[in-house]
Amino acid sequence: MNPSAAAGMAPAETRAKPSVYKLILATSIGNALEWYDLIVYGYFAVTIAKLFFPAHDETVSLLLTLGTFALSYLARPLGAFALGAYADRRGRKASLMLSIAMMTVGTGLIAFMPTYAVIGVWAPLGIFLSRLMQGFSAGGEFGSSTAFLIEHVPGRRGFMSSWQFASQGASTLLASAFGAVLTGSLSGAQLESWGWRIPFLFGLLIGPIGLYIRRYVDETPEFAREVERKAARMKPAQSPILEVLATQKGRLLASIGSLVLTTTANYMILYMPTYATKQLGLPPAQGFIATLVTGFVIMVLTPFVGHWSDRVGRIRIMMAAGALFFCTVYPAFAFMNAHPSLATMLIVMLWVGMLKAVYFAPIPALLSELFPTRTRVTGMAVGYNLGTTIFGGFTPLVVAWLISATGNKLAPGLYLMLAAIISLVTLAITRVRLKVH
Repeated sequence: MNPSAAAGMAPAETRAKPSVYKLILATSIGNALEWYDLIVYGYFAVTIAKLFFPAHDETVSLLLTLGTFALSYLARPLGAFALGAYADRRGRKASLMLSIAMMTVGTGLIAFMPTYAVIGVWAPLGIFLSRLMQGFSAGGEFGSSTAFLIEHVPGRRGFMSSWQFASQGASTLLASAFGAVLTGSLSGAQLESWGWRIPFLFGLLIGPIGLYIRRYVDETPEFAREVERKAARMKPAQSPILEVLATQKGRLLASIGSLVLTTTANYMILYMPTYATKQLGLPPAQGFIATLVTGFVIMVLTPFVGHWSDRVGRIRIMMAAGALFFCTVYPAFAFMNAHPSLATMLIVMLWVGMLKAVYFAPIPALLSELFPTRTRVTGMAVGYNLGTTIFGGFTPLVVAWLISATGNKLAPGLYLMLAAIISLVTLAITRVRLKVH
């Protein structure tokens, strides 16, 4: 029997070439849903804290909410191992279908969860369960969707995979728009009563659309050829997880280290509406407007930088952006705190968004080039999710704690400078030792 047919696929050489636009839409919509829900949760952290994590001290209540946000990231590496290995064994499409279905269920749980006043302790437990489910599904989304894109169009890896992060910019834009409109037009009582649920209900609509689109996109030719090679060897293939951990640890560490700056910056952006309210004394709507501008910059600029990286290389672009980040982020936060206003916040967030777009647009292609086809999704998923768990998911919690413990409102700038150092050193080592450019 033809091995491709046994795997439920047509032979790789007989496949029709799919539309680039359809590929981008099929993968980006799931990635957008993942980030949209994460961003919305962070943006409405203060409201969720009151409704689901009530405490006598508002700071404690907020820390519990952000702690749940952070702890849910512990499920991401588990999802990376499970769904990454599933994608490397059963196919990228199968993993993408499963991850978006789980994401949709998790979003629905949050959207319809009764508050603490209604069901008591079951309310925060329900929120925690939904975040764990979303974290697990998100663990496999990035690796599978990135591999899906670059394996369909291998000659344009930078451009194709950059849409992963462009979709994150779109998510930031959409979530910020909801935040700005809702906080600007609703009273506090209305927001706490029903307004905060609107963005989650909207997110719930995205899932079925993405599931439908993904259903009608073919598996990648590169994976189909890998299935044929495995069948021709006539011996059991090694577990992708064991192979990555046993023989590709250096590549795994390189992927984690290169992500530190971008994932820290990403979750710092997510935290900014809370920072604007708590530290700068600005109205909540102004924080959302600033992050909306950031999302627009990331969405528009990222594909151009991805295309540029196909021509000049990934690491050269990333190191230049990382160096600028290190030199300018602390002065930017100092400027924003010295002159707290919507205008200054817009300037700072516009600059941060530009640097972030330039730094992180080449990352998916870089990670895909670190791992061979047979372990690509596992390697990317595990590296990406360990990086976002350790350095990303805990960022809002760590920054809130640092500001509370030290009284220094510029702590976010120092934290981002440390992240820049780690990523720059990692990129230099990757270029020299792994010969990846």
